[in-house]
Amino acid sequence: MGTGQDGAAAVPSVLRGTAAVVFDTDGVITDSARVHAAAWKTAFDASSLLRGRRPFNVRDDYLRFVDGKSRLDGARAYLESRGLAPSEAEVQAVAADKERLFTDRLREHGIDAYPGTIRLLSVLRSAGLATAAVSASRHARELLEHAGVRHLFDALVDGSEAARLHLPGKPDPALFLEAAHRLGVPAARAAVVEDALAGVEAGRRGGFGVVIGVDRTHSPGTRAALLKHGADLVVDDLAELLDSED
Repeated sequence: MGTGQDGAAAVPSVLRGTAAVVFDTDGVITDSARVHAAAWKTAFDASSLLRGRRPFNVRDDYLRFVDGKSRLDGARAYLESRGLAPSEAEVQAVAADKERLFTDRLREHGIDAYPGTIRLLSVLRSAGLATAAVSASRHARELLEHAGVRHLFDALVDGSEAARLHLPGKPDPALFLEAAHRLGVPAARAAVVEDALAGVEAGRRGGFGVVIGVDRTHSPGTRAALLKHGADLVVDDLAELLDSED
């Protein structure tokens, strides 16, 4: 990576002074959050446990109960939100159905990376900042490779690594702290970029110097919720951070 003066000057002002940036994957790097949400809706709506209850909302329920969490934690949180006390087998069954649906969609169509995120990554790496990708999903490496952006990250901490290291899920900051550790940068000198409420809360709990929220829903309610949970600022697309410097 280059560390030229011109490259450093191109870094958005909110990230100047940071040595590394840790990016969530789904909904921040890749356009996969909507596919996750659709898979969850199909899985929940098909579950006999939820028959007669209010159906899953792909925006509000996804953001509140499952976004940024492991499949099991997300399935359990949503089922409990509907007044159920599911057994572990019932949680696993719904989570497995969602996994199958998501995997089928990924293998059939693939997932793209957001152009604005690629633009920001290019600027950061040209300026010499370290970058990492984080995800509660075991599909993160596959997603990044399919989207052609895995090479833009110095480290990756995904669901498989979280399981191997016994790292708790968000809003615990363990995933982000592990990523910062692998980059050799203390949390106070690193930034977190997240679209999930649990994720921005994790960034704040972890003592990261900057927490940036991404609201792909373009909703005032979502923006307010991200700020409430710990984001220092919220953008609809990461290209806004670059364009605001023009």
